[in-house]
Parts: sequence; structure tokens; C-alpha cells
Amino acid sequence: MNREIHQWWSPRLNKNMEIVAYGHYGFALLMLPTAAADFLEYERFHLIDTLAPFIEQGKVKVYSINSINSESWLNRRMMPHHKAIRHNQFNHYVFDEVVPFIFNNCGGSVPIITTGASLGALHAANMFFHRPDLFHGTIAMSGVYDLTSYTDGFFNDDVYYNSPIHYLPNITDHYTLELYRRSHIHILSGSGAYEAPDAAFKLSQTLWDKSVPNEVDIWGADMRHDWPTWRAMLPYYIATRF
Repeated sequence: MNREIHQWWSPRLNKNMEIVAYGHYGFALLMLPTAAADFLEYERFHLIDTLAPFIEQGKVKVYSINSINSESWLNRRMMPHHKAIRHNQFNHYVFDEVVPFIFNNCGGSVPIITTGASLGALHAANMFFHRPDLFHGTIAMSGVYDLTSYTDGFFNDDVYYNSPIHYLPNITDHYTLELYRRSHIHILSGSGAYEAPDAAFKLSQTLWDKSVPNEVDIWGADMRHDWPTWRAMLPYYIATRF
């Protein structure tokens, strides 16, 4: 499997950021790390290994980036307002730097699907919902889509606009809703320990209330909030939905 690590100084984040690419061809799968992890997390926990057959077949080209959650919502030493600012800087790093890099690396515009597990699922879904003109859908695994779950009660406009459960009900723009309706939206959860299937159902219903088709898929009680669950989910969806 072809594997390349790239890095550059991000003007949006004012720091060096790495990205790893796996494969040569196919649609692009952009992976957002869980919690405060780095760009190699999905490789270390062998999720990339489960995707290897699809990568080697040229069905998908996978990209994984660093998180900055330790510099935003997971940093107990920061003021909440500053956490929100950093969160938005990360969004723009992805929109304005990572997406153009993927297009350049692939030799042109390609469909990009976002994905992630746990807090990465919130980021993956949120980025798609913000920019359905850039992304063709999302595979969100084991997420909670209410950002206030991470803000210790803090709420302002920046929290609102990064919390899908809050802003999606108020989207009325026809063009945005049509882009949603043409996209892949897969919302996955296990039913085992530390999973939150109710959060998946709530996001799904919020979308159906806007007549946006989506797939919610709740796996069994043996599927806990852990890597074996995500190593089962993601390759199954790449194999069966794309």
C-alpha cells in the first residue's frame, strides 16, 4: 500500500500540521481523529489495515489529519470562548488547506467523504453539514452531535454553529438542503458500553424532519465504544455503500 506523510505550516492554526495519505486512486476518505489523537491514530489501532483491500483496489484513497481537540474543547485550562475560536480555526484549516491539498494530491477534484469515531464523528458530520459543496457525505461512527456535551455548559454563537443538533433544524436554504439530499449520510452506533445510540437516532430524525434522506444503523450490544466496533463498521460501509 502506498503511504505518504506530508506536512506544512498552517496559517489558520499557526502551527505545523501533518497529514498521511494511503493509496493511489478512488474517492477520498478524510478521517478525523478521536479525542486528542494525532494523524496516525487510525493506523496505530489497525483501522487502516481493515481498509487495505479497498485502498489497494483503488476504490478509496484515505487521508488522516491531526486533531487539535487538546487545544480546544478538551483543554481544561482554556477559557471557553478561546476554545470556540480554536475550533473554528480548525474548521477553516480543513476547508481552506486540507481540501485543496487533497484535490492537488489526487490530480483534480474528487469526491470527499468525511469520517471519524467518537469526537471525530462530531467533527466529520459538522464539517460536511457546513460545507456540502466541498464534501459528498459523511460516515459518522459512535458520535454525539450536540457540542454542548463537550462545553461544560458554555454556549454562544460559535457553539451553536458547530453543534448540528442545534443549527440543522434552522437551515432553510434550498440549495444547502438539496446538497444534503444528494449526499451519503451514514450515522452509525453500537449498543454496547459507552455508546449513545439515542444520539444517532436524534441526528437522523433531525435530518428527516428536513426531508433529508440518511441512514442510521445501530449495531448490537456487543459493539461498545471502542476500536473493534469501528474496525467492523467502516470497512463494511466502504464495501457496501460506495
